Amino acid sequence: MIGPDIAGIAGQLVAAADSGTAIPQLAAETGLDVDAAYAVQAELVRRRLERGERLVGLKMGLTSKAKMAQVGVDEVIWGRLTDAMRIPDGGSLSVGDFIHPRVEPEVAFLLDRQPDPGEPVAGFATAVRAVAPAIELIDSRYADFTFSLPDVIADNTSAGAFVVGPWCPVPDGLDNLGVLLEIDGRVVQVGSTAAILGDPRRAFDEGVRLAGQHGLRLRTGWVFLAGAATAAVALRPGAHVRAVVEKLGAASLRAAA
Repeated sequence: MIGPDIAGIAGQLVAAADSGTAIPQLAAETGLDVDAAYAVQAELVRRRLERGERLVGLKMGLTSKAKMAQVGVDEVIWGRLTDAMRIPDGGSLSVGDFIHPRVEPEVAFLLDRQPDPGEPVAGFATAVRAVAPAIELIDSRYADFTFSLPDVIADNTSAGAFVVGPWCPVPDGLDNLGVLLEIDGRVVQVGSTAAILGDPRRAFDEGVRLAGQHGLRLRTGWVFLAGAATAAVALRPGAHVRAVVEKLGAASLRAAA
């Protein structure tokens, strides 16, 4: 039996991102399952690296019930971050570079060493050097922002761009910090870090484990985005976005046309 065309599917997703044109879902038509979807993701990112980008981290997806409900899937997933996706804190990006961008508040970790898959949870304290508030811009390449689980995995978990605020020491507790997402100074989402698998540190453990299953180990100096604390909000041109996390501070970006 011939399996899915990994290179062909990756090519369609790369072309969709490059042209800013949404495409239909691919999994049902191509027979893509979760394992094959991660192979597509790896090929998609490999092509970006060939163009000069470099891996700088890992991101989690669907770590909150709000996000699972919003997109209609029910399993934690992970994707890759490249340097081309990073926007400086307070910097700007062009909404026109994306298909249907949405923003969400997150917690970011800075890796101090390479963690091992299956490492005890207590290892978090020595694997993570610092923590920061963050914003992730997600942008599904599928029409209507609708997809199955294999579809979104293949699409590198809708990764678009990200902003990391000031790094600070990891506080004693990360499991119930208040989170706000502001657009133009108005609060549009309120949440808690408890929405991230109950504690963002659990998302870190899941990321190390799941990536390890597919042959990827996190590296010293990488950024790890633990997942969204609220539902995502559509980003419009001219908007100023600010994510505030209790005890950690704030991260911001501005959307140009």
